[in-house]
Amino acid sequence: MKLGFILFPQVTQLDFTGPLQFLGRLPGAETHIIAKRKGPVTTDSVLQLMPSHSFDEVAQMDLICVPGGFGVKAAIEDAETIDFIRQQGEGADYVTSVCTGALLLGTAGLLQGKRATTHWAYTDLLSLFGARYTPGRVVQDGQTFTGGGVTAGIDFALAVIAALKGEGLAQSLQLGLEYDPQPPFDMGHPSKADAEILARMQPFYDGPVADTTQAIKTVRGH
Repeated sequence: MKLGFILFPQVTQLDFTGPLQFLGRLPGAETHIIAKRKGPVTTDSVLQLMPSHSFDEVAQMDLICVPGGFGVKAAIEDAETIDFIRQQGEGADYVTSVCTGALLLGTAGLLQGKRATTHWAYTDLLSLFGARYTPGRVVQDGQTFTGGGVTAGIDFALAVIAALKGEGLAQSLQLGLEYDPQPPFDMGHPSKADAEILARMQPFYDGPVADTTQAIKTVRGH
């Protein structure tokens, strides 16, 4: 099974590396880390990622996974990236995303009429693609899987593995990688967050959300 992770500059590394750690252990998986060009891909942390293939070096993937990050606006505006995601998504058996990677799937026309999720700050943007926001860490609609923000990528990966290979394998990998989350705070979603903390965090996303919204509308001719 050919797995293709599609990267772009200023991607959030955990959107990618969390799912990679789990999905890369699927029996028989052939993992491709794909970017427009060969060479290091910058992330929104100090880490740089090295793709294994460029767009023009890969055949059709069986599963594509598109992570998110603050670079998603520029990726939306990059026709070559969107065309590659569209072509791969139309031929793949499974189309998946983590966090704001869903906005790239949407721009590529792969979420029309689908139930989907993304990072909590960006959920209103899903309707721009004809998608229906559905609350949840992981949302499956047929062969399409979307994960919530950043850390939801691990839950997302386990859900994908369970759907592809059965719950037994997913549970075994969860145990092997000791995924036993016990966060010291229950503050990871606006539905649980203290109002003061939510009010403090919201302005951090206002600019990026507005810029991304405009990019989507411009690219889609709205």
